[in-house]
Amino acid sequence: MTAPAFILSTTSLTEFSAYWVEHPSVFVAPANEPDPAKRALLVLKWFLSTLKPSYSSRNEKLGSEKKPLNPFLGELYLGRWEDKAGTTQLVSEQVSHHPPVTAYCIWNAQHGVRLQGYNAQKASFSRTINVKQIGHALYHLDGYNEDYLITLPAIHIEGLITGSPYVELNKSTYIQSSSGFTAKIEYAGKGWVSGKKNSFTAQLYPTGKEKEPLYTLDGQWTDSFTIKEGDGKHKARVIDTYDAKALKGTPLITAPIEQQDPLESQRAWQKVAAAIVKGDMDKTSYEKSIIENQQRELRKKEAAEGREWERTFFTKVDRYPIFEQLAKPLAISIDADKTNGIWLFDSNK
Repeated sequence: MTAPAFILSTTSLTEFSAYWVEHPSVFVAPANEPDPAKRALLVLKWFLSTLKPSYSSRNEKLGSEKKPLNPFLGELYLGRWEDKAGTTQLVSEQVSHHPPVTAYCIWNAQHGVRLQGYNAQKASFSRTINVKQIGHALYHLDGYNEDYLITLPAIHIEGLITGSPYVELNKSTYIQSSSGFTAKIEYAGKGWVSGKKNSFTAQLYPTGKEKEPLYTLDGQWTDSFTIKEGDGKHKARVIDTYDAKALKGTPLITAPIEQQDPLESQRAWQKVAAAIVKGDMDKTSYEKSIIENQQRELRKKEAAEGREWERTFFTKVDRYPIFEQLAKPLAISIDADKTNGIWLFDSNK
């Protein structure tokens, strides 16, 4: 479905991968924790810290949620963060156009931390817009040879009637570790009568022992939350707090547009983005159609020559043993048919 230009964002969906690591020091913190349970807690804390950038920052910046630019096949977004954690690098690539799938790999070599994954979205309409995220992320720690499978939250868009759309999360997601811990995060939005928007409750427990939580976290992912021991009840000790509003994000460093590859998002979409900023809807539609028509011609040429577009950084594989191992306790499948395959970062490329 083609969106009218006036509801478009100037940001491509490939750029959304950067939201995983607006706080590089929180991203690498688990690498420096020797206790496995506390390490799993720090992975959970980092994941929760990514929710505000991922699902609320655009609303706060633009005044409402807008539709991101739909990436073309092969589109790239490359950059790095520099802070006290050292250098953290990002590679994001659109590996499929039908269905749209974005793959990414983010790593900090100094701390031996790597995150890779991919996701697609499937939208449906009822009283609001519901978006199911298909895919996963896998967080890896070199120092402990440890992996954490992260499932992705379901999204719905609120505020459509008032004309100020914003993202709300619902249902549950999980983080499953190879060290024997499971984290369950349950999301809740503001109801008609009571409740605060962007609320959640999370518990970390030994796998298979959901009724024996080691830690309980609750609060608002756009604001602040507390971490308590055990089930969080009966005057449980607060061991940590997190204030999403107080922690300033580290900006991603990208190459100047004129030095970027033609496949990189900011260079490829610069004329479209400029037209959106000016409010020139005719120019926006015209520049978008140029890119879309170029892509259609490329696909026709590839089909005629009996070949497929070669991905720059990722490779399609038949099986993903680490996913299969960690997915068993969660009883989930990889849904490769819905993402045009299983995509892994290829270090050789």
